[in-house]
Amino acid sequence: MTSSTFQANLMNLQDNLLNFAYMLTSNRDDAYDLLQDTTLKALDNEDKYAEGTNFKGWVFTIMRNIFINNYRRGMRAATIVDTTDNLYHLNLSQDSGIESPEDSYGVTEITAAINELSADYREPFSMHVAGYKYEEIAERLSLPLGTVKSRIYYARKQLQTRFADYR
Repeated sequence: MTSSTFQANLMNLQDNLLNFAYMLTSNRDDAYDLLQDTTLKALDNEDKYAEGTNFKGWVFTIMRNIFINNYRRGMRAATIVDTTDNLYHLNLSQDSGIESPEDSYGVTEITAAINELSADYREPFSMHVAGYKYEEIAERLSLPLGTVKSRIYYARKQLQTRFADYR
């Protein structure tokens, strides 16, 4: 593919790329930035494009990878490292002003509500909360996978009804 054909194909994709960028970022300005970064990266790596490869897929993959890398970079930048000698900042109370279930209900009340569930619902739900996967629960309890999922769902619904005033 000649350089002019490559550039023409890239320019023809600009509207599609902008729509995809907006879908990823949900922000018009960020979408335009992502589109610009993608276009520049594609032009810089024109020599790496293999003839016969799906051009549109190649460019969209570049955009997706740039978005993912920027997101990860932002998450790393948002990480706070406490370098104080006694980890003063980590040991501060983390009261965010948002109530958690532990603030509204005692652990004993939540445990009592779980224990009031029938055994058919309590066992799969407790195993799920303990970290077992659906397949593991189904195998241990000798139940079909769908039954396990529905019992966990209904147990969760019963507890949500019981603690509806928390919301």
